[in-house]
Amino acid sequence: MVRMAGGHPVYIPLHPKPVSGRLMTSADWVLDPAELANKFNKRTKAIVVNTPNNPLGKVFNREELQMITDLCLKHNVLCISDEVYEWLVYDANRHVRIAGLPGMWERTITVGSAGKTFSATGWKVGWAIGPKDIIRHLQTVHQNSNYHCATAAQQAVAEGFVKEFARLGAPDSYFTNLRQELQLKRDQLAACLSSVGLKPIVPEGGYFLIVDISAVKIDLPVSTDTEQPYDYRFVKWLITNKGLVTIPVSAFYSSEHKKGFENFIRFCFAKEDSTLSKAEQILQEWKSTLLTHF
Repeated sequence: MVRMAGGHPVYIPLHPKPVSGRLMTSADWVLDPAELANKFNKRTKAIVVNTPNNPLGKVFNREELQMITDLCLKHNVLCISDEVYEWLVYDANRHVRIAGLPGMWERTITVGSAGKTFSATGWKVGWAIGPKDIIRHLQTVHQNSNYHCATAAQQAVAEGFVKEFARLGAPDSYFTNLRQELQLKRDQLAACLSSVGLKPIVPEGGYFLIVDISAVKIDLPVSTDTEQPYDYRFVKWLITNKGLVTIPVSAFYSSEHKKGFENFIRFCFAKEDSTLSKAEQILQEWKSTLLTHF
């Protein structure tokens, strides 16, 4: 989309910090301050931030967002903040809106999703919040592309917010219950993956969990596509031989960074308990074979 608009996309990955004696979490993946600063120059127009992050589940803390803010202010750059998983934040973590930091409201577009907020992804209802002088351009693009979405879905989302804000933080709050339910599912899947010798990266938010498969040694079929990353071939093997469907993480990376992240796959834990139990059964049955390959 950046290229279609005549722009040049510049990518910067999160880097994992070494940990010992515990499971790695998404908080252990960080931006390199010097690398980030070097990506900004006089031609930089905007930065896209995603928190809570997909696929990693990282929740950027205030200090990390302040680092991005300082660069946006220094270089007069817009910020497009994808916050569609804003209600799915676990443990003691807290979602911070970058638009709320000093100097950022007037240069930030915050993107939200009813599909993620109310578990209704098929509705395709979302929103963008920002200052009038920026949003009016977004409205022009929106009106001349898809024009509008179904009125009934928009009304349902509005009613949902009215009801939920009235009980925000209360025991019967949907946002509270969904977060608690998904945190249990996250912990269940992470414990299962760890028990069979895999290395889960426990997410702070969202509903995806990344697993490090670098220690798993499997004789994968030779691919006719010599450029196909290892995680693509691993995922296809897993589907064919184990009936377990995951996503190759290198799919989320630019071509320049793909090679460095092809030893990770992504699980989704926003599933029925029966589906998670079936996945656990598959993993446990695979365990005896898996351990012989380390």
